[in-house]
Amino acid sequence: MTGMLHDKGSSPVTSSPLQMFSMMSLSPGIGSPYPLLREVSPEDRGLWLIHYLIGCANHVAAGSVDNANICLEQISHHASPDGDTMQRIAAYFTEALADRILKGWPGLHKALNSTKISPVSEEILVKRWFFELCPFLKLTYVITNQAILEAMDGEKMVHIIDLNSFEPAQWVNLLQSLSARLEGPPHLRITGIHEQKEVLDQMALQLNEEAEKLDIPFQFNPVVCKLENLDLESLRVKTGEALAISSVLQLHTILAADDETQRRTSPSASNSSNSSHQQRALHMRQRTLGEWLEKDVVNLYCASPDSALVSSPKMGGFLTSLWGLSPKLMVITEQESNHNGTLMERYVEALYFYGSLFDCLESTVPRASVERQKVEKMLFGEEIKNIIACEGIQRKERHEKLEKWILRLELAGFGKVSLSYNGLLQAGMLLQKYGYDGYTLKEENGCLLLCWHDRPLFSVSAWRFRR
Repeated sequence: MTGMLHDKGSSPVTSSPLQMFSMMSLSPGIGSPYPLLREVSPEDRGLWLIHYLIGCANHVAAGSVDNANICLEQISHHASPDGDTMQRIAAYFTEALADRILKGWPGLHKALNSTKISPVSEEILVKRWFFELCPFLKLTYVITNQAILEAMDGEKMVHIIDLNSFEPAQWVNLLQSLSARLEGPPHLRITGIHEQKEVLDQMALQLNEEAEKLDIPFQFNPVVCKLENLDLESLRVKTGEALAISSVLQLHTILAADDETQRRTSPSASNSSNSSHQQRALHMRQRTLGEWLEKDVVNLYCASPDSALVSSPKMGGFLTSLWGLSPKLMVITEQESNHNGTLMERYVEALYFYGSLFDCLESTVPRASVERQKVEKMLFGEEIKNIIACEGIQRKERHEKLEKWILRLELAGFGKVSLSYNGLLQAGMLLQKYGYDGYTLKEENGCLLLCWHDRPLFSVSAWRFRR
């Protein structure tokens, strides 16, 4: 089926500057920009921008603010938030690097950001635009709902806990599917968790209206809190309910609390880690960028030990608490990328990951689209800034790959449930229906990877309570 199989043909991603830069020797050097850069091809300009972006990050990691400033100035002449993919990427990655530098002057940084306002309504709107412009969330919802329907077959009382409750479309679709069951719909209760009451109020309004229209017995239980502060008593899980848990792009945020706990309890370990990072940065500064690309770029894809399973008691405790609820099913969607480790490791991995997301939008959405620009700035741009500019408890975007989540969940006592062919089939039909060219699905050990051409960007895995 089109869109369901791994595409081995050529793609705009595999031939993009982001994919080419690690295989090329650097020419010219970091100190000699291309002449008449505006007149060269987009590919050559893209490679030049990548070289400068990597060089600039290298200077920031080494604490060389003067050299970083020179790079930022050079890049600024060619980066643009409304240009081609590489120009847009350059705009947001340089903004993130500049923000990290400014954090060295807390008073200046705070003054420059003191009047920034981001209304909740605009944040919701931007996430909805992402839902509309890219199929990843649609695919996640289709796959998750199919798994829930199969797990809850024949159940009379169903309780779903939504760990990131902001998009009613997923549960509207489930209500419609449940209303068509031959044995009739179950009594359905959804507990939605979100830190903004306004978001949950909108969810409750739309879902209650849909349930009433379909004549399905339904309750919505709103829980206003951050996920790391969740009190399990507020979930009101009852005996006799068949429980399902849905987590979409949310679990990784709990890792920040583990980082803060370690910092408070092990200052010596933190100092040792910082020292090794500084020594590595100094070593990197003494090389040319060409030598660094040739010798170190492969090593940047190795997972760092900073997020090892043994050092995540908060995450382990949270997953164990969910296991204690005895869920019949838990479906988890996470970004398929490793945005942990040293600054340079996070930086290069983020270049590839977000470069693919920018490519997705470039392939289908006009460059002048306001919706596209807002998604790139307020969603992708803020995540990039968080990954690169923030540390400690402030760094929430701690994405990890599927293999790490499998280990975490198995340690917590969960057993993996293979996602069914029906879910894969429905996801493939969705890609066909809306003509989403370039998006593919890959099955891996009973889980699904949602890809842009040959690059996995999100993973979906299903789990059950296991004694």
